[in-house]
Amino acid sequence: MDEIASSLPEVEWVKGIQGLGDKLAAAIVAEIVSVEQFKHAKQLVAFAGIDPGIFSSGKFTATSSRITKRGSKRLHHALYLAVQCGIRGSINSKIREYYDKKKRASLTRWS
Repeated sequence: MDEIASSLPEVEWVKGIQGLGDKLAAAIVAEIVSVEQFKHAKQLVAFAGIDPGIFSSGKFTATSSRITKRGSKRLHHALYLAVQCGIRGSINSKIREYYDKKKRASLTRWS
């Protein structure tokens, strides 16, 4: 698997993201297969199961929304692990900054 993954340019491109290693990059690329199958980025987001779900019934619309978690469970899990690797030890500063911003917003909402 390592030999095949190292020969794919997509794996090298994904490994360019700070915090991602060989196996995680290979898992992401293997699950997506071809980005060209998605006409819009929103389709890939939905395939990964990280699109926001809007909960409504009649005149009620929820003020907060959660991700739908539909789509590829393997890709969803691989992306979750990628974010965890980026946050841990502040390896990826952009992911860490975004995480900290969302965490602060969440804490102020509940206090």
